[in-house]
Amino acid sequence: MTLDLHPDRLLPTDPTVRDIARELYASVADLPIISPHGHVPPQWIAEDVAFRDPTSLLITPDHYITRLLHASGVDLADLGVGTELTPDGARKAFHLLCENWAVFRGTPMRYWLESQLVEVFGAYLEPSATSADALYDRISTWIEQPTSRPRALMQQFGIEFLATTDDPCDDLAHHRRIAEDAAFGPRVVPTFRPDVYLEPAQPRWVAAVDRLAEVSGVDTGDYAGWVAAMENRRAYFAEHGAVSTDHSHRDLGTERLPDEQANELYAAARAGRISPADGDRLRRHMVDEMARMATEDGLTMTLHPAVHRNHHGPTFERFGADVGADIPIGVEVTQALAPLLGRYGTHPNLTLVVFTIDETVYSRELAPLAAFYPSLRIGVPWWFIDAPDAIRRFRAAVSETAGFTRTSGFIDDTRAFLSIPARHDMSRRLDCSHLAELVAQHRLGLDEAAETARYLVVDQPRDVFGI
Repeated sequence: MTLDLHPDRLLPTDPTVRDIARELYASVADLPIISPHGHVPPQWIAEDVAFRDPTSLLITPDHYITRLLHASGVDLADLGVGTELTPDGARKAFHLLCENWAVFRGTPMRYWLESQLVEVFGAYLEPSATSADALYDRISTWIEQPTSRPRALMQQFGIEFLATTDDPCDDLAHHRRIAEDAAFGPRVVPTFRPDVYLEPAQPRWVAAVDRLAEVSGVDTGDYAGWVAAMENRRAYFAEHGAVSTDHSHRDLGTERLPDEQANELYAAARAGRISPADGDRLRRHMVDEMARMATEDGLTMTLHPAVHRNHHGPTFERFGADVGADIPIGVEVTQALAPLLGRYGTHPNLTLVVFTIDETVYSRELAPLAAFYPSLRIGVPWWFIDAPDAIRRFRAAVSETAGFTRTSGFIDDTRAFLSIPARHDMSRRLDCSHLAELVAQHRLGLDEAAETARYLVVDQPRDVFGI
C-alpha cells in the first residue's frame, strides 16, 4: 500500500463548493507560517540540534500519538516517554506505531503523519508491520542530511514567527543566542507561562516563589513583593521579544480580593497553611493581576483553562506531566470572566484570548462576549479539538455571532516540530472550505472570501499577538 495525498483532502465534496475552496486555498497555501503559541524547545533552534532518530523525532514528543498508542496497549516507556531509547529500542518503537496504524484512522494525527511522511521525507509507503523498517531507514537517512536540522527546516517550512513556552525564571539564553544571529531570518520568541507561581495551594508553590525572588532580585516574602517580582520578569521577557503570556488553570475565575484579604492569604500560603479553596481564591485574584499588568506592558494574555491534569496518578508518578494523561473538563465563562471584563474589557491596551476544549461555550458564551468586548478574542480549536470536524464546528458556532475578526488566528500548540506545517495546512484547508460555503450560498463575495482567508492565516495572528 502506498500513501496518496489527495490534492482536495479536507475540501468540500460538493463540486461547485470544492472549486471555490480550491481557489481560496491556492491563494493562501504558500503564505508564511505564524506560530504564536507552541512548545518547541528553543534549544533545538539555538544550537541547531541534529535529530537523533525517527522515534524521538515523530513519536516521543507528540502526546497525541503516544496517548492513543497507550490506549491500544502500548507501554509509554516503549515509545521513549520518560527515557532515552537505545537504537534498537527506537526502531522497535517505530514498529509499534506502524503495527498500530489502524488506530489512527479518521484522526488528525493520521493527517499530520501522512503529510510528514510524503511532503517532508518523500516516503510513500503506508505504515505497517512490513513497511516499518523501510520507512525507518528512509527517515534515518533524511535525518543525516545537513538540510534536516531545525534552522534549515524553519526556512524550508516558511516559519516566519515561532513562540515557545517558557518559565518566568528562565534566563532565556537560547532566545538571546537566536536573536543575536543576524543571518537567521525567522523570529523565535519566548512566552511567559507563570502557572506554577499562581497556584499557592500546590506543593511546589513556595519553592517556586523563592526562586522567583532569587531571579528577579525582589523579595517575595509578601504579596506586594510577588507582584513586583512578576512585573520584573514580564519586563525581562518583553525585552527578549515576548509578545504574550499564557495561563492554564482549572477554571476561568477572576474575582478580585480586597487588598487585606489577598495579603492574608498570601501569608498563609507562604507558611504552607492555605486550603485548596483559599488557594483557588488567591489564584483567581492573581490571574486578574496578570490582566492588570497586561494593560500596562501590552503583552497579549491567553487563557487555556479547564483541563484535569495528570488524570491517571500511576502514569504521573512513573512518567511525570505532559504525557497524554490530561483530560478536558467543562468550563463556565460568562460569570467567571465578568470581574476581569468589568475592569479591563474595554481597555485599549488589553488583548485577551480565551481558548476552550469545551465546545458547548462557543456559541453560548464566548462568541457573544467577543462580539461585545473589544479586548476579547476567541481562541481557535486547541488540543483535543484541533481536528477537522471540530474546526468546522468552531467556525459555524462563532462566525454568525462574532464574525471572523474576533478570533485569534491558528495556533499549532505543539512540540512535534515537523508537524507544524501539516497542522497549519489543515487549518487553511478547513477555513477555505468554510468560506467557500459562504460564497456558494451568496453570503460572501469571492474577493471578500479571499481577503478573509489571507487575514486568518497571517494578518490576524500578527494583529492579535502584536507581531
